[in-house]
Amino acid sequence: MNERTEAGERFRDELRACLHVERWVDEVADAAPYGSLDELIAAAAAAATPLASAEIDEALAAHPRIGEQAAGDGAAARFSRAEQSSADAEDPELAAAIAAGNGAYEERFGRIFLIRAAGRSRSEILAELTRRVGLDEASDRAVVGEQLREIALRRLEGLYADAPTPIGAAP
Repeated sequence: MNERTEAGERFRDELRACLHVERWVDEVADAAPYGSLDELIAAAAAAATPLASAEIDEALAAHPRIGEQAAGDGAAARFSRAEQSSADAEDPELAAAIAAGNGAYEERFGRIFLIRAAGRSRSEILAELTRRVGLDEASDRAVVGEQLREIALRRLEGLYADAPTPIGAAP
C-alpha cells in the first residue's frame, strides 16, 4: 500500500470512529482534502443531515449503552469512555436509574438509548432518557440522528482542532 492509500485509509478509519456510517465516511472522505476544520465540519454535518433509518441502526451498532464502558482500545472506544466520564459517573443510584431507563427504552424502541454524553452530567442524561421514553418512534429516531451528528462533529473537532491543513490529504 502506498503512502497516499495509507493516509486515505487512516482518514477513513478516523472518520468511522466519529460516525460509523459507511455512506457518510465515503462522502466526507471523497470530498477531502479540506482547507480548514470549518470546511471539514460543514461537509460532515451536511453528509449527516439527515441520516437514514438504516444508517442510524448502523451507527448504533458501534455504540455502547450509556453507563457501560466501551470495550477495546480503538479510537471509537476511547472517545466513548471519555464522553461518558462525568463528575457523578460513580453514583450508584444514578447508575441503577440509568440502567433501568436503558431497559425501558430498549423495550419500547428495540435499540440502545443514545445521547451526546460529552458535557452532560449523569443526572442530565437520566432526565433526557426519561423524557425520550415518552416520545413516539419517529420523534425519537429523529433525535437519535441529531445526537449521532452532534457526537460525530464533536469527535471531529477533537481529532482535527490542531491538525495542519489540508485535512484528509495524502502526505
